[in-house]
Amino acid sequence: MILYEIHGCFRRSLIKAGLFFENIVYDISKGKLAKHCFDKAVEAHDIGSRVKILRNDDYSTDIAKTGSDGNPSDEMFRIVSTSDFHLEDDYEINNKTLGFFARQITDLRPDLVVITGDAVQTKYQQIDVIRFARLMEKLGVYWTIVFGNHEVREEKGIYKWMMAKSASIHPHCLCKIGPDNLYGYANHTINIIGEGGKLRETLFLFDSGRDIRDEYRREYNVPDDVSGYDFLKKEQIEFYENEVKSLKNKYGDFDSIMYMHIPLCEYEHAFKEDGNGGYTPSGECEILYGNQYESVACSPVNTGMFDAILRNGSTKAVFAGHDHVNDWCALYKGVYLVYSLSADYKLYHLGTMFGKPEAEWLQGVTVTDIRPGGEIKIKPSFNSKYLNKETNDGE
Repeated sequence: MILYEIHGCFRRSLIKAGLFFENIVYDISKGKLAKHCFDKAVEAHDIGSRVKILRNDDYSTDIAKTGSDGNPSDEMFRIVSTSDFHLEDDYEINNKTLGFFARQITDLRPDLVVITGDAVQTKYQQIDVIRFARLMEKLGVYWTIVFGNHEVREEKGIYKWMMAKSASIHPHCLCKIGPDNLYGYANHTINIIGEGGKLRETLFLFDSGRDIRDEYRREYNVPDDVSGYDFLKKEQIEFYENEVKSLKNKYGDFDSIMYMHIPLCEYEHAFKEDGNGGYTPSGECEILYGNQYESVACSPVNTGMFDAILRNGSTKAVFAGHDHVNDWCALYKGVYLVYSLSADYKLYHLGTMFGKPEAEWLQGVTVTDIRPGGEIKIKPSFNSKYLNKETNDGE
């Protein structure tokens, strides 16, 4: 880890120098050159924040929404989550994707933003994760991120570590490198504290990996002919259960929300194929909103995180990304299974898959409001509302 810090410090110094000169070129040319500088090209304004950081350690942060007296309050706490920006090397698509995102943040004014993976995958990823963080700083909102299956191919190497580190050093970023003994990086927690120091909600955030790797096959009894997306590891589940126990000892019973990129296997219980290439509700869940347009791209291996959730009775909702055109929220065995809406205009969406007009596309953000009494309300907010607004304004 010391070598990572030394190497990371050197690389970040070079990156900062490159960013400095690129920004000069962008400013002098008035945006005609260095067009990939999306942090400068996208219009974003500081929305202000009443959130205060109370405590930090290696893998967790305590925060609170403060009242007029500056102390933690039980006022509604709004979380906006989104996923799969897939920022690549097409600056026009990047600007469109992030432009809509910035408008959503400005209008919804969340207390916290959670990015559920596959955000930055450009050719200059180590630079552009800093650009993304700088855009978030312009918005002035606290935020965090978990890794998806597209950020980097390595799971425990220097480049993934650097992405987490480069994001985490920004003032409004609550992401952590995470415990070194856990799979991947950016496994961390956020505790939302209320009046009198009580725990309002804990957020558990996990790196769900990329693809099944051969080194884990024997440990998890995965046959050689089974392939597919990765799964949460035993040590991550143990970390979750130990943390729940520790927090219960300190605060008593509490509620929590879990975020990751690749959905849990239990997401497959919400819808079933209808025999005509579509999907209908399975009857096993209560579908609260949304539809399924593609199969759930979970891992073929179920390592038991959902069982751990049921055993511990803390987590009331699980959020995932990954499947760009699934936009639903379902209640399964008392737990909300939710897709954070995709932000992607690059890879695939309802336009590229089904030829639907943009007014029907699903890109956007998912809003979770934590009410003063602890109840959570979840709803989608689609980017298409801005198309309607622009049309109406022009009439």
